[in-house]
Amino acid sequence: MIRNYFLPLVLIFLLKFSYAQESETTSFPEIGSTRSAEPFLFSTSTLTARDVPWVLSYGGSYGNNLSRGFGFNGVDQQVGVKGYLGSRFTMLTYVSLGVASADNSVVSAQRAEIIRDLIGGKKTEGLRLGIGGGLSRDYGGVFSVVCRTTGALESKRWKLAGNLLLEKALSGNRDKVDVLTSLGVQYKITDHFYAGIEAIGEDLEGLWEEDEAEGGARMMFGPSLNLVPDRSRFSFSLSGGPAVYLTRSVVTNPDAIRMPSGIFRERTE
Repeated sequence: MIRNYFLPLVLIFLLKFSYAQESETTSFPEIGSTRSAEPFLFSTSTLTARDVPWVLSYGGSYGNNLSRGFGFNGVDQQVGVKGYLGSRFTMLTYVSLGVASADNSVVSAQRAEIIRDLIGGKKTEGLRLGIGGGLSRDYGGVFSVVCRTTGALESKRWKLAGNLLLEKALSGNRDKVDVLTSLGVQYKITDHFYAGIEAIGEDLEGLWEEDEAEGGARMMFGPSLNLVPDRSRFSFSLSGGPAVYLTRSVVTNPDAIRMPSGIFRERTE
């Protein structure tokens, strides 16, 4: 008999670095020379005209014996491009490539979105609220329509960002709408180092739907670190924490894995 025991105190560690491509006519952001355009792993914020116009990000993870729906079993790598299109529009594109540990098979997933700031967005400091949408394709080849709401509040010392993401899968064996949230806050410890907390919630429709199709509602929370070397085009982010089920569903879907995927471990006996 196989039983799964979730380990609520297991830490996940995802390392991501961002490379900012600066044009000749764009200066470094005014909030110091060490501001990162991608400070969080799970919360996306929009760009402004005072940011570098293009950001290339890379993230990698490894998972083993994961609970279905919590992450990818094997080596998972993500490459993303964020660009400022002008008029408070931000473009997001991500490609994820996974190599399964069981049989070394290779699968991929993609996402493309455009977000516009409706409140703020002309400068990095202060409040910014945006809304946008796009399309995504998961590891199972299922396409989804995506709607994202973004929020950010920044000062010279604090960074706060959060997302509400709604996904409508174009398949009959998925949820009507998937609800995902993320929230992160960081404080400037030194000129080059930020520290705080980040939390994510996935498939939160499981809080009110007993037959949620991806295993139930779950969340992760833990420390969030961001290192930005002085006047460097690279920045590094690290986040981890305990992952917990909020609800359980007997239905599960191994292909419904978000980008960037986390490493949530579960022991099988």
